[in-house]
Amino acid sequence: MAPLIAGSDAVVLALPRGGVPVGYEIARVLHFPLDVFLARKLGMPGDEELAIGAIATGGVRVLNQDLIDYLRVPQELVEEVTTREQRELQRRERLYREERRAIPVRGRTVVLVDDGLATGASMLAASRALRPQGAARIIVAVPVAARQTCDDFRKEVDAVVCAATPHPFGAVGIWYEDFGQVSDDEVRKYLEMAAQRPMAKLAEHG
Repeated sequence: MAPLIAGSDAVVLALPRGGVPVGYEIARVLHFPLDVFLARKLGMPGDEELAIGAIATGGVRVLNQDLIDYLRVPQELVEEVTTREQRELQRRERLYREERRAIPVRGRTVVLVDDGLATGASMLAASRALRPQGAARIIVAVPVAARQTCDDFRKEVDAVVCAATPHPFGAVGIWYEDFGQVSDDEVRKYLEMAAQRPMAKLAEHG
């Protein structure tokens, strides 16, 4: 990944919660500041792992309209799920940031990180939300991804780094030895540790 951002004023944005430990390590190795970028999957009621869409900071919503139509999901149910996830997104935004302001992305290279990509719904919403904020380049970086999803993202962003694209893919969690849920407290701890690094502070302020 380093050649993609050599000499750039980059920032690492991790999707909570699972993307934060991954983002922390990337930011630490490359000496860039770390922040979170909030995105929430819109799960199908009764089958929450099935994404019918996603929302992200900035009011962006991405819907899988073909799937919604195929499953005949009523529009009012889509709106109900969106409202619920929007509340959770705002709660996490307040909890993780506390008094810290979001790191500005205008004119910068953004490395957008998650723990993996299955459908990629949340990552898609996040990447589309960053464009209006003036990000100069967007690089999606994940340890593991479904091959087709990884390929699809090459049309959406400037560069994609998928360390592994096993086939058949299944789910993100099966490719980890330990896929325990990352807690809110752990997210805050990673952000606090990243904010204390001298190199990160310099990069954060240009």
